[in-house]
Amino acid sequence: MVMFREQVMFKKQVMSNNKGNGMQPSNIMKPTMRTIALLVSMTWLAGCTLLGPMYQRPEAKDVRLPEQFRQADDASAVQAPNQWWTLYQDAQLNALIEKAQQNNTNVQLAVARIEEADGYMREVGAALLPSVDLKSTGVRNRVTEAGIFPVFGQNPRSTYTLALNSSIELDFWGKVRRAKESARASYLSTQYAKETVLWSLSSLVANNYLIIRSLDSQLAVNKSNQAISEESLALTKRRLAGGVVSVLDVHQAELALDNLKSQQIELQRQRAISEQQLAVLTGELDTQIAVADLLTLPIPPIPPAGLPSSLMEARPDVRDTEQQLIAANANIGIAKAALYPSISLTGAYGGESVELGDLLKSAARVWSLGVSLNLPIFNAGRLDAKVDQATAKQKQALASYQGAVQTAFQEVNNALVNLRQYKSVEAIAQSKQETAKKILEVSQNRYKSGYSAYLEVLDAQRSYYEATQSFVQSRQNVLTASVDLFKALGGGWQPVEKAASAEPVKKAE
Repeated sequence: MVMFREQVMFKKQVMSNNKGNGMQPSNIMKPTMRTIALLVSMTWLAGCTLLGPMYQRPEAKDVRLPEQFRQADDASAVQAPNQWWTLYQDAQLNALIEKAQQNNTNVQLAVARIEEADGYMREVGAALLPSVDLKSTGVRNRVTEAGIFPVFGQNPRSTYTLALNSSIELDFWGKVRRAKESARASYLSTQYAKETVLWSLSSLVANNYLIIRSLDSQLAVNKSNQAISEESLALTKRRLAGGVVSVLDVHQAELALDNLKSQQIELQRQRAISEQQLAVLTGELDTQIAVADLLTLPIPPIPPAGLPSSLMEARPDVRDTEQQLIAANANIGIAKAALYPSISLTGAYGGESVELGDLLKSAARVWSLGVSLNLPIFNAGRLDAKVDQATAKQKQALASYQGAVQTAFQEVNNALVNLRQYKSVEAIAQSKQETAKKILEVSQNRYKSGYSAYLEVLDAQRSYYEATQSFVQSRQNVLTASVDLFKALGGGWQPVEKAASAEPVKKAE
């Protein structure tokens, strides 16, 4: 009863003071409405300023690139698809690249990094919206009765609170928006990093497959030459039995056959190692590659003349470095925003009561609205130093982007040179093979007729074997150069007339 009388007397005193001061309920609400209007205005103004430089993609003149590739050929104007490996018309190669893109551990690692970057981007973006928390407490405490303030009510007493708390940092200077821009660029960078892994993996699988196919063709040539050597050995043995030649010819024929058998073992060893390497790339360690002939693979089309150098912008590694440049550019805005005051809004709404059952009643309602400001005054130049660091990192990212574009241009030109020169070498190698075959036939006929020694046949056999192996390796070089060209171009290309009418790439905002 004593506590109840104290509460009634306190309420009467407050009401009498309000009447004496002329305060009415409507007047009490006016400061609240002004506060809300002020907070809304501050929230709206928070999106009007954005510190830091706006990103602009470097122009071709800044990277110092020619407009076109010097070594482009006009032998074909066929458009190459992004899945360029299908142009080799080999079902086994298509299946291997598909398995590698699904099972390779580097691809799985790149996917995990994308997921991490996506989570971070969503975390940064959430700062643009207010956070809302529910807080509930129950406290029982005792205060001193020997102090200067009298104690009203029970002692010890219980206090219960239940409230929704909210806060948000007003993005006046674009700090949060720049952080979101940087996080988004980092996320896109991981996307392009994954494409780079797939892009490199596809060319690596294709090159290893071509090596195996080349070794298969070389083994087939070796087998054919062994058959020729066995026939020559049988012939020399018959001629030795007839007293026409000496035992020296037989030993020379046996030595030539043993050399071919030794080369066969070495080729088989190389094939087994290449096959295991391909199994690791595809993620299936029991992979076995069927024997096939390299010479049956078609040579894909090469880029037409006048191919624009801007085509390299489609390369995933170039896009990766550009996104890193965008992120570094946004980080300058984050560092500059730290030089300005940060303003935050806080609010709370709930109930507070000494009795748990009264916590949700209207008499227990409590609320608060607040504004906080944090202005850096003196930090010994630490914040300015961070701006300088962010600017220097942006310059590093710009240099990396320019270097990536220049390297890509060099790789394309080198691949075009290699492809053109290797095709010329292949034509010469084919001619050498045909000539060496004719020489072998003539030398065999001369030996059978007794006009020449067996040493002439051995020399012709060696020349034919080397010419045939050279032709197979020349074809492998041509196909490998075509794979390198696809990799350097980032996949495929468009004909000149389509490239000229294509929509230009929009600059990132």
